Amino acid sequence: MCTNFTYPTAKDGTVCIGRTMEFPNEIPWEIAVAASDLKGQCTLVPNGKTWQATYGVVGMSAFKNPQWYADGMNNGGLSAHLLYMPGHATYYAPKGDGSDIGILDMIAFVLGTCATVAEAKAAAATCNVVNVQPKEIPIPLPLHLILHDKDSCAVVEFHPDGMRIMDNPVRVATNSPYLDWHLTNVTNYLSLSPDNPAAIEINGASYTASSQGQGFRGIPGDGTSPGRFIRALTYVRFAPQPASAQDAELQSIRVLHNFDIVSGSVVEVSPVGGEVPELTIWSTVSNLTGSRYLYNTMSDTQWFAIDLTATDFTTSRSVAFATTGGVSAITV
Repeated sequence: MCTNFTYPTAKDGTVCIGRTMEFPNEIPWEIAVAASDLKGQCTLVPNGKTWQATYGVVGMSAFKNPQWYADGMNNGGLSAHLLYMPGHATYYAPKGDGSDIGILDMIAFVLGTCATVAEAKAAAATCNVVNVQPKEIPIPLPLHLILHDKDSCAVVEFHPDGMRIMDNPVRVATNSPYLDWHLTNVTNYLSLSPDNPAAIEINGASYTASSQGQGFRGIPGDGTSPGRFIRALTYVRFAPQPASAQDAELQSIRVLHNFDIVSGSVVEVSPVGGEVPELTIWSTVSNLTGSRYLYNTMSDTQWFAIDLTATDFTTSRSVAFATTGGVSAITV
């Protein structure tokens, strides 16, 4: 369960991308940096895909591997996000022709070599995402890839008949099923509005809205992928234009926290038996025009910001999340 969106462009041109990561707490996440001159290679299969990076990458990596990302942005103004797609992600047999790549390598590849969605779409089309699971991964990872720059968004899906790369006009993404289904589902919610309905008269009696917020009556409140897609789209569709970069970041954060999972409200069957809770493990904001990557984790209420213009991209590395130790005390 993940939610991804583009917040409305600020008056100063700032573009922010929000993303939540909901998952069982089974994967050791860290903040990683991929060097701007990284010589990347997929090592899952013989003759895996290789690439020469030209952009530095910051993002959420797994298993202390600064080439395995689930989320990130580069210093060229592009962000990429892997979102869960159970039952809707078919990976393929290795070809051995240099195009084979693991799904967790995809972000390092596209962000290391591309600065726009158009470039990333072309780069993704050269890949054959292989059905080979790294030994470190304790659970299957059916995923799809979401790409954002300041002007556009695209989705890379893995269908049984092959990879499909398509533009995403609403610039919102969640999980299963495929994007075309979600876009059709939008037509079921055209009446949503931030405005209260006008009063009506029935047989001489007047009826007015009893409270504010009735324009959103009928918006999905559940945690399903279709429900979250409509809710995220509705929030950003009616959001006022931010006044500044700071406003855009803070309003993106406000939307993201609407998707935090309340502990105990979502459980799933563990591959090793029993049930495990889904949690909002971390959330991110990619300020594509301001070169800032912000993140928040389930263990700390504080948000942290990484300035990509001040980040050392000469080496690749993985580091533990920052922490303030929880809620900060003040004296009044």
